[in-house]
Amino acid sequence: MKKLEFKGVKFLIVVVLLYIGLFFFDNPNGIKSLYQLLHIFKTLLPIFAFIIVLTALINYFLKPKQILKHFGEDSGKAGIFYSVVGGILSHGPMYTWYGMLMDMKQHGLKDGLIATFLYSRAVKLPLLPFMLAIFGLKYTIVLNIYIIIFAIVQGIIIDKIITK
Repeated sequence: MKKLEFKGVKFLIVVVLLYIGLFFFDNPNGIKSLYQLLHIFKTLLPIFAFIIVLTALINYFLKPKQILKHFGEDSGKAGIFYSVVGGILSHGPMYTWYGMLMDMKQHGLKDGLIATFLYSRAVKLPLLPFMLAIFGLKYTIVLNIYIIIFAIVQGIIIDKIITK
């Protein structure tokens, strides 16, 4: 089993030392900043818990191969739908998907569906709670609808350009 490594140790030490220094030189503001830090943690903790649970559920119930088996040359609107859903549900670095997409392309996957899939990855389900908290519901909905629409448009454009 791979050992879990915390990479922010130096940064954490610097921040703790800054807080200690702040308490010595400006105690009232040090206490204020500590309360603000606790408030931020209290606000973000439920969001982190939701993201972890959502990611675990997606990984457990939806495997990429289950979604991608519905792609194909004659998939039509269903292929576009699965490209969008697959792109939204996929996670991890984009380059890890390139090999599988290349393999699927060799088995008949259209270039437009690949473009739609890759473009749809801009919608990040685990990060939606952060986006909602920062930008609000209206902005989040409008932006994600535009991303999905233009993912489909991008796929159609790619298919028109590539087939010519």
